[in-house]
Amino acid sequence: MSGIKLTGVSKSFGAMKVIHDVDIEIEQGEFAVFVGPSGCGKSTLLRMIAGLEETTGGEIRIEAEDVTRKEASKRGVAMVFQSYALYPHLSVFDNMAFSLSIARRPKAEIETKVKAAAEILRLTDYLSHKPSQLSGGQRQRVAIGRAIVREPRVFLFDEPLSNLDAELRVKMRMEIARLHRQIGATMIYVTHDQVEAMTLADKIVVLKSGVVQQVGAPLELYRNPDNMFVAGFIGSPGMNFLKGRVTGSDATRLAVELNDAPGAAFDINSTARVPVGSQIFVGVRPEHVTLGDREGGVPLKARAEFIEELGGTGYLHVLTATGGEMTVECRGEERPHPKQEVRLSLDLGSLFAFDEQGRRLR
Repeated sequence: MSGIKLTGVSKSFGAMKVIHDVDIEIEQGEFAVFVGPSGCGKSTLLRMIAGLEETTGGEIRIEAEDVTRKEASKRGVAMVFQSYALYPHLSVFDNMAFSLSIARRPKAEIETKVKAAAEILRLTDYLSHKPSQLSGGQRQRVAIGRAIVREPRVFLFDEPLSNLDAELRVKMRMEIARLHRQIGATMIYVTHDQVEAMTLADKIVVLKSGVVQQVGAPLELYRNPDNMFVAGFIGSPGMNFLKGRVTGSDATRLAVELNDAPGAAFDINSTARVPVGSQIFVGVRPEHVTLGDREGGVPLKARAEFIEELGGTGYLHVLTATGGEMTVECRGEERPHPKQEVRLSLDLGSLFAFDEQGRRLR
């Protein structure tokens, strides 16, 4: 059953269109993440689902019900914001119970629901505390608990971890993933952090300038991106892109020569019809570039700039002959020194081709 379905949804502020005819379907119980750079429209889209922003065009359905023109309070959604928005003078219990108290629910029901949510979120020992006595992670759990007690059809998270430090963000990601497994509700989570998207999502929606670029499972987007934007945005570090040109083609392959390696043509599997001489981009992920020569690989010369050491793994940043920047994943190899000339080998079976507009040449 569909949890949320958007059909042709758009949003304009005056003459400026910020959301462009979005079609998305999120299954009931699915964890979907809207991801993209700042200003891409992901929070606006979330607020439209919540009913906090009016919809200019299209239709929003929640569990098959058309809620496009319904008030936020009648949509059956609960939203968790970037700021915890807790009442500082109320206890954790009273913060979590607030919406139920306003709705004049029976005291016994309120106590049962708050205690059940507190147990899920491991807040039972803090119900009498004030927000000022809690850590950032605990405050965010209280905000989530306030949503849980309402028993919504859909949970909406608007960059809920962006105020936390790096270590606490990792812990809270685990908490949210555990919460989803435990309650099985439909959830939409907005972030600009693609690592959060990759680790949390059942389904990722990649947005750029209000346009959906691709929708799919995390590894599907990583392994099979539709365009250069998705290829560069999904993955940490992002995909490397090298300029090249087509030197020949047939029904199943493109012969390509890199600007940084003239005279060393190689084939990329593709059925795209691309004229000889066309400029293209060749994409390769850092883990598919190795130091030194490799049989069957595409050779390339570069100059080492600096290396990020992460323990067992390092990321070597290099400059190609034409000034292009690349990142190479190093595992166990001896690390080059800065300014040292290095030979690289690109895994031929892991290369992607994109046209000048950034579209994937399949």
